[in-house]
Amino acid sequence: MATTHISIAELSPKIRALVDDLRAGEEIIIESQEGPVAILRAPDRAKAKTLSEIIAGFEERERELGHPLIMDEDYARDMRNIIANRKPRDTSAWD
Repeated sequence: MATTHISIAELSPKIRALVDDLRAGEEIIIESQEGPVAILRAPDRAKAKTLSEIIAGFEERERELGHPLIMDEDYARDMRNIIANRKPRDTSAWD
């Protein structure tokens, strides 16, 4: 993986090009005079899952175990609320 080193002062004017570099798989290290302060990497899409994929995983696990998974009632209520109110992801502002 390629690595870019950049100072905090250089970060702002170069952000668009840096995002393009991240999309291409490059790693970016933001540095100050004291040394590195942050490392930027594109997310590992292989690990990222949608809510639907997570739910399907729970359902598959229940089938494997032969009984329902039991979760904390507060967590279950929160998940029901998220599912009931979710909207399609709007990525138009990302471009």
